[in-house]
Formats: sequence, C-alpha cells, structure tokens
Amino acid sequence: MKTVEVRGMKIGEGIPKICVSVMGIARPDIRLKTKEVVDHHTDIVEWRGDWYCDILKEEKVLSVLPEIREIIGDKPLLFTFRSADEGGEQVIHIKDYVELCNTIIESGYVDIIDVELYTGDHQVQEIVEKAHAHNVKVMISNHDFQNTPDKDEIVRRLCKMQELGADLVKIAVMPKNKRDVLTLLAAEEEMLANHAKCPMCAISMGRLGAVTRACGEIFGSDLTFGSVGKLSAPGQIKIEELREIMECLHSVSE
Repeated sequence: MKTVEVRGMKIGEGIPKICVSVMGIARPDIRLKTKEVVDHHTDIVEWRGDWYCDILKEEKVLSVLPEIREIIGDKPLLFTFRSADEGGEQVIHIKDYVELCNTIIESGYVDIIDVELYTGDHQVQEIVEKAHAHNVKVMISNHDFQNTPDKDEIVRRLCKMQELGADLVKIAVMPKNKRDVLTLLAAEEEMLANHAKCPMCAISMGRLGAVTRACGEIFGSDLTFGSVGKLSAPGQIKIEELREIMECLHSVSE
C-alpha cells in the first residue's frame, strides 16, 4: 500500500493522523474556529465548506481560503463540501458541485479535496484529473447516516473509490447494533489485507462506533476525525483524548 505525503506528513505510516473540522456560517466564525483547531494541534485541518453561507460565491470562497491558510501555516488543508444527502448542511446541484471543486483545486490553497463517490463516475474522474494536474490529493468518500451495509458492499465501495483514482478512501456508516460495528471493522481488515492500494479512513459513527475512531492502526485506518468543540459527525472523540488512546495502543509491545 502506498503512503500519501502532504506537506511533509505521511498518511499511511505510523499512528493514524487526526483531522479536525472547521465549521462556520460566516467568515468571522471560520477564522475563530480555525484558530481554535490549530491551538489544539490537529494534524490536518478540514474546512467544511457546506457550512459557509456564501460557499457558492466564488469570490467569497477565494477570500476565505487565504485567511485559513495564513492561520494554519504549513498544516495540510482538506476541503469538504458534504452534501445534504450524505449528512451535510446544504443541497447542491452536481454542476455547481463540480464547479466548486474546480475553484478549490485551482486556488492553490488546498492540499486534499473530498469528493463524494456517488457524485457520478464521470464527474468524479473529471475532478480527480483536475486535482492531480494541480498537485492536489483526492479523498473519495461515502457516508451512510442510516445504515451499515454488509461487509462485501463496504469493500466494493472502497475498491470503487480506488478504481476512480482516489489517493485516499473514506467510508463512514451508522451502526444499529454492535454487530454492525464488527461488520465495519471486518470490511476494513479485509480491505487492508487484500485490496488496499492507498490510505484508508473507515468509521462507524455514533457512540457504538466510537471505538473505530481510535483503533485504526490495528484494523487499517490511516486517518481519523476528532473534535474541538462542535462535532462534525456523531461519535467523535475530543482530539486530546483521541490522541492519547491511539498513542497508548501504538506503544503496546508485541
């Protein structure tokens, strides 16, 4: 499996990297939250663009991005517009989604862009090609806030992401019981053992799935999401506690 290097950070090597989301409706909120996240020493900063009220106004987006970059310095920046269908804050037309992704890629401020798997194969490939031409990594993702698909379906989706050119793959699912959590972990382990060509993030959400956010080094996740203040998804763990748990697991001797 290949690692992904972003601003000197290798994702897919050692302890999983922690990403924390910046969520703000207006520019002052975004600046304040970005400073708060940086103060908590996250590895990667995610700007959740779907929270921003002016996200579809190109000139507004291009004025916010340099402010975020100035605050976070040389930390990797991940941009995500999470659609309403996958748990996000806004509905967006596919054409507008592709145009937004292109604007973000061409801005030069972002290191990784999240692209939802079910945007459409053609559109995803178009974004991937544009991103790679501008030296931006692509994390193809899928989020199910209702259910946990069976193991084979989770593996199929992750493999599909790789086929579409992902540099990183991500899936997040909602468990209804403990067995669903085991299904996610089994799929993650199978992916790592038999199919993985790039780093992976596999999460079972909510309280039941919280354990999956911390045990990635054992089962195959190279990236996880922690919280500073407001949660961007159910079941997130505070960044300090998450880092402590992962470091404890990492330090256990054979």
